[in-house]
Amino acid sequence: MRNESAPRTDTVTPWLFCFHHAGAGISSFAKWQKILGDTAEVVPVLLPGRGPRAKEARITDATELMDELRELITPLLDRPYLLYGHSLGGLVAHALTRTLEDDGLLPPARLVIGAVPPPHLRNTLLRGARLPDHELIDLLVDLEAAPPAAAGRDRSLWQRQVIPALRDDLRLGEALCQVNADMAVGTPLTALAGRDDPIAPLWEMAEWADYSVTRFQLQTLPGGHFFVRESGVPELLREVALELRQSLQGEYGGESSRRQEDGTRLLPPADLTADLSER
Repeated sequence: MRNESAPRTDTVTPWLFCFHHAGAGISSFAKWQKILGDTAEVVPVLLPGRGPRAKEARITDATELMDELRELITPLLDRPYLLYGHSLGGLVAHALTRTLEDDGLLPPARLVIGAVPPPHLRNTLLRGARLPDHELIDLLVDLEAAPPAAAGRDRSLWQRQVIPALRDDLRLGEALCQVNADMAVGTPLTALAGRDDPIAPLWEMAEWADYSVTRFQLQTLPGGHFFVRESGVPELLREVALELRQSLQGEYGGESSRRQEDGTRLLPPADLTADLSER
């Protein structure tokens, strides 16, 4: 029989909701659970119009996206959680944090944003959303967001399979910037900058400091715009999650494994394959 007067040592496992970059799916997060171990439950959030959700209409409206994410995530807010968003996903994560705070719901314990300047800056790639296909592809190559072959032998393949989703994602990014420019959150915010990222350089990432009224941190990681594919981000998030778990020890008590299984089943695993845009 359990001694109810004894100190509680069990700790709830926080969620880690992850939002992917433009024109892609959730393959960048495929190995994260192994790296984070039991410090957090990784839940990659797949936007409509790609992978297993390919038959669904892509979302380009900020309000529509927030309505969908609110419905998806609100049932899981019975435990602490972290948000990580990369590139477009960073704008999504910031907007979602604002939405949840405005709704009076449990905000994330930490908002971590990688590889995207804050909304008031509207990065170079977002400004290319309305370019013709060939100019957009050339811009992607110039910014090292696409391999050189995308502007050469693979150009027609990119025009068919990558550009439609990417263009819609860039429009979504523009919409998020328009709605959320200069809108600060009450959640501690960490901005991650790739040392060689031409799309979101360090000085622009530093301006996220104006978007949190509590605590702001700026960190650099090796690599270019897609440093999310390396181990540095999940290793950093593992430390953040471990710190959160330790601070919460005994507060929430034992959570059923069913709740964690429900969270990881939010998205089918079939999309954990390489996106064409990542090759």
